[in-house]
Amino acid sequence: MDYVNKFTGGDKSANTEGTASTQPKEEGGFLGGIGNKLNNAAGGGAAGEKNEDYLDKGVDFVQEKFLGAGDQSNESAAEQAKDEQISDFIRKQYKNTTGSDVPIKDKPTTFG
Repeated sequence: MDYVNKFTGGDKSANTEGTASTQPKEEGGFLGGIGNKLNNAAGGGAAGEKNEDYLDKGVDFVQEKFLGAGDQSNESAAEQAKDEQISDFIRKQYKNTTGSDVPIKDKPTTFG
């Protein structure tokens, strides 16, 4: 019966090196690649994270550490746009309250 378990995958002690289960899967295939390119062109992904100012990075930090939103290092373009709106709201409220601008300069949003 051992040969049946090995054949069907029931024997967990069998060597599975080189099988499909140990190979990293590519997410989304061909269409996923197009989606990633569109996301990056819209300002998302790791390249978009480089264009964030420190207030945007602070919003990401709060979302990740205190709100449990998960890793913020490779966000979609829509998520980064939402973070930009949050930081713009913070800037507006700071100026309304104190009468001066936030000391952190706002980087212009760039695409691609």
